[in-house]
Amino acid sequence: MNLFINNLFRDPQFFFTWLVFIVFSICCHEFMHAYVALKQGDSTAADMGHLTLNPLKQMGLFSLIMLAVAGIAWGAVPVRPYLMRHRHSDALVAFAGPATNFGLFLIFGVLCFGAAKFTNNEFAIDMLWLGSLLNIVLFLLNLLPIPGLDGWTILRSFVPRIGDLSSEWMKGIFFILFFLVFFAFGILWKIGAVMTAYLMAGLSLVFG
Repeated sequence: MNLFINNLFRDPQFFFTWLVFIVFSICCHEFMHAYVALKQGDSTAADMGHLTLNPLKQMGLFSLIMLAVAGIAWGAVPVRPYLMRHRHSDALVAFAGPATNFGLFLIFGVLCFGAAKFTNNEFAIDMLWLGSLLNIVLFLLNLLPIPGLDGWTILRSFVPRIGDLSSEWMKGIFFILFFLVFFAFGILWKIGAVMTAYLMAGLSLVFG
């Protein structure tokens, strides 16, 4: 079986780089959910210790094990929208996570460009490129309007009636869309690679 953990023996550099960037990016993503929720009047996540980059808190042990074995992971913070300041606060909290990934995409992209321009360190260049690419993919993925992802929360905030769908309908839709995510991931990866390449090209035009 071709599990992600096989990379530990085939390509340990890729294996550990993937782990480091995924863990860091998810923890930053979840931290910003908790931080913005607090600013919007909901201290639930903050009170439960989610203003941290600790992966055991933000992701949990099972998610970390799945990351090492299968290469996929997730995080979550508890929120109570009814405690927030206004109707669309929940959407703002939801968007904070993907927005953080977009910020990391830019930061790692700039660092990658700097490493390519001023050093010959191929390891650093490859690592920072992957960090930038992973974060733009996480940005795009989390904005998909699929239950369980931030895009669904944002959509529900602006289209409240979508939350009135029956639980049975929701279960069916969830399972269909869950499988579509795996199909979409390959497409998003290609889109992310193009966006990362354009970012590098843009930086090259600006800074020579």
